[in-house]
Amino acid sequence: MKDFDAVVFDMDGVIFDSEKATMDCWLELAQKYGIKNIEEPYLACCGTNAAKTKEIMLEAYGEDFPYDKYAGEASQMYHERYDGGKLPVKAGVLQLLVFLKMNGKKIALASSTRRQTVVNQLRDAEILSFFDEIITGDMVIKSKPEPDIFLLACVKTGVSPARAYAIEDSYNGIRAASRGGLKPIMVPDLLPENEEMKNLSEEICTDLFEVKSYLQEE
Repeated sequence: MKDFDAVVFDMDGVIFDSEKATMDCWLELAQKYGIKNIEEPYLACCGTNAAKTKEIMLEAYGEDFPYDKYAGEASQMYHERYDGGKLPVKAGVLQLLVFLKMNGKKIALASSTRRQTVVNQLRDAEILSFFDEIITGDMVIKSKPEPDIFLLACVKTGVSPARAYAIEDSYNGIRAASRGGLKPIMVPDLLPENEEMKNLSEEICTDLFEVKSYLQEE
């Protein structure tokens, strides 16, 4: 198999099919309130934390855009629909986690989402115990595409970034992992790979089954 010590996972769009679930909520809000072209700024927010998301939305729609109101409504809609283990899990998640654990690899999570939501979703999916460390967006000041969250994950697991793979779906996530010196693997979700992502990623896989196969290769 490949020579590495750890894998750092993103969560939304990698472990859970939550990027699409969240976008569906925002699309409903856009229709309700007449918000134009919500897809473009939403996709620009993928991989970032709450503060950066708000900044992007205000840049797109102006400082008087009632972002907090809309975000609160979208969050309520999301949690009503998906809390309690109803959030769809991506194909191959459990198989990859079991493979890594059986081979003695460190497993960390680096998600821009706030910690309580992350812990709740991993617990409800019955995979929380696989993770040695969980680093969330409220634990770092700078959001992806800055590398801080990945670097903290490496510090907490005691692994050199160069000895860690990072599995990401978003452009901002791949940029962050690359800047941090980890080996990025992209598994595209809402955003397809482009030339920048091909250049920054060590590998691009269609799903987590393919990631497992890639890591098993010498």
